[in-house]
Amino acid sequence: MKASAFVYPWDVNGDPAAPGRIAALGVRQVTLAAAYHSTRALTPRHPRHRVVTAEHAAVLYPAGSRWQGRALRPYPAGDWAPGDAYGEAAAALARAGLEVHSWVVLAHNSRLGAEHPATSVVNAYGDRYPWAPCIAQPATRAYLVDLAAEAAVRPGAAGTELESLGWYGLQHLHAHDKTGGVGLGEAGQYLMSLCFCPACRAGYDDLGLDPDELAAAVRSALEPVWRGLPDDGGAARPGEAGTGEGWAGVEKLLGTEPAGATRAWRDATARSLQEEAVAAVRAAAPEGFQVLLHADPVSHHVGANPGVDPAHVLSVADGVVVPCTGGPALLGPFARQRREKAVIAANLTVVSGMGGSPGTLAADAARARELGATELRLYHAGLASDADLEAVREGLGAL
Repeated sequence: MKASAFVYPWDVNGDPAAPGRIAALGVRQVTLAAAYHSTRALTPRHPRHRVVTAEHAAVLYPAGSRWQGRALRPYPAGDWAPGDAYGEAAAALARAGLEVHSWVVLAHNSRLGAEHPATSVVNAYGDRYPWAPCIAQPATRAYLVDLAAEAAVRPGAAGTELESLGWYGLQHLHAHDKTGGVGLGEAGQYLMSLCFCPACRAGYDDLGLDPDELAAAVRSALEPVWRGLPDDGGAARPGEAGTGEGWAGVEKLLGTEPAGATRAWRDATARSLQEEAVAAVRAAAPEGFQVLLHADPVSHHVGANPGVDPAHVLSVADGVVVPCTGGPALLGPFARQRREKAVIAANLTVVSGMGGSPGTLAADAARARELGATELRLYHAGLASDADLEAVREGLGAL
């Protein structure tokens, strides 16, 4: 199976040994960050530093002229990725014989929400989520589509992987996160992620829902959750993350008709954004450029791997990257809708300290292939220890 390792530019730039070390893992490809959210990352082998703090979401290359005069535009990186950090790293990796694909994070940007609060998702209580741009707003959508095209099609890139191309919500490791005190379950997470910004309120209204009444209904539905009452049926059980049972919990809390209407609005909004963004990337890219989306097969899920309809997304993009660290169950819905030559990449964490299991990589990859995976993605070559990387080498060698 073809395997690609995720990499940040700061893993490579300033470390002449990094490209060869990554190539020696046995991967044929790297997925290199071109636009990324804020993070604090270890660089366990870098000769110049051990911790990189990316203070805000940024593009890791010089932004183009298309942004001149626009209120919403990407932010340049600071000293953690100066100049054309992406281009420098991409060239070094290519010289090591690796195929480079760009990695682009889209609807996840805390600085955008801090400086332009009106762009953010607003929950039923009126709280804004500055890390989560609302993808229903026309100006935000235009920003995301143009960012996708520019950040994806970097010189030398043979393809791209678009992360967070859909709804983001409450669930997010934001700063020192303190949101785990109440077990929301899948249903509670959905209700707390519903947006009530002006664009979304208008969307609900078009579907026959009074937005004020809907917000009140969401707040009422969440009252038992805040009181800590027994599980409403909305929480996904182990091994069932991709089956969608959690939707029954949403319907139980909110009611079948209003729940269905909110999902119809959100599904249609996400689908049209995905279509626009992929079309923009293809218009800017050379022939044969591969476009993959990070995705979850349950359309009401939110986050870095936003929910999609498998049949729809595989008709739009060249394939998907599917989170499989908790097990490969999410692959099945995509495999059943797979078109010829479509990529279904199983994303496996190979950093032990982040919940990964590099020592079982060969077995995990074999199981993923049985369930329909055609490729592997390994998260993350720059964050892994030497022992983890050795286990990756052994695992890929056994495939």
